[in-house]
Amino acid sequence: MTAVPANVQMNKKKSDWTIGQIILVAIIFVFVLTCVMPFLNVIAISFSSKSAILRGDVSFWPVEFETKAYEILFADKTMIDCLFYTVKLTVIYTALAMVLTILMAYPLTKTRLRGRKLFNLLALFTMYFSGGTIPIYLNVKEFGLLDSMWSLIIPGLLSTYNMIIMKSFFASLPNELEEAATIDGANDFQILLRVYLPLSLASIATLTLFYAVGKWNSFADAKYYIQTKALQPLQLRLYNIIKGSTAVDVTAIEGNANSNAQNVSESIESATIIFATLPILVVYPFVQRYFVSGVTIGAVKG
Repeated sequence: MTAVPANVQMNKKKSDWTIGQIILVAIIFVFVLTCVMPFLNVIAISFSSKSAILRGDVSFWPVEFETKAYEILFADKTMIDCLFYTVKLTVIYTALAMVLTILMAYPLTKTRLRGRKLFNLLALFTMYFSGGTIPIYLNVKEFGLLDSMWSLIIPGLLSTYNMIIMKSFFASLPNELEEAATIDGANDFQILLRVYLPLSLASIATLTLFYAVGKWNSFADAKYYIQTKALQPLQLRLYNIIKGSTAVDVTAIEGNANSNAQNVSESIESATIIFATLPILVVYPFVQRYFVSGVTIGAVKG
């Protein structure tokens, strides 16, 4: 009788699914559906006809397929300009935020820094206590930043949470690397640029994603500080479209608006949501592989 090789038996055991694993996969699948299905519904509405939306026939697949909402959307030159402006705003904000985060996180890992504990305490204090919306608005006004792109960049340029993640990663790197570079005559900036940053690409990519997604999705600051329409980011434009659609819904319920206007606004609203979401979805897969390692690699030191 031929004996079954040990490695074949081990592979067979690994391929067998336990009941617990099946339940876990089923739960994850339900959560995935919960996240994906609303997005599919928005896509279906954006490609469906007005009459199909009005009848309520659209669920997760376009009914009476048409692209009129996207034709109206792309015919509006201001929406295209708004998209490029938001990309520019996000890139500038993310680049400056990463520079400040790195320049603050690196010194706070050095025990030779005088007042290091005080600086750490002051940074942590801002996570729990804030001046509030009115004092921040008054600061922006006093510095003359109202109704300018910089009012959307400077006030929230540094995240303490992201700085702590970066600091934890720097602290997890061996001290021997810095000692060897110091012996070779490198100063602190050279050590940071040539030793620490090349080893921190995973964390840098992750925090870049955090900053970029946060700025791309924000609209509250623009609602407070921006009056000029050309300086409004894409998410604020989307907010205004949805708010206008809600106003149409209310008047339709009261019997003062026709259903076609309501229907067109709903399809354009869905098309605008896709238009505003797609760019960040395209970027995300390129940095997603750094996400887990970038967040967790600095969590354990040793």
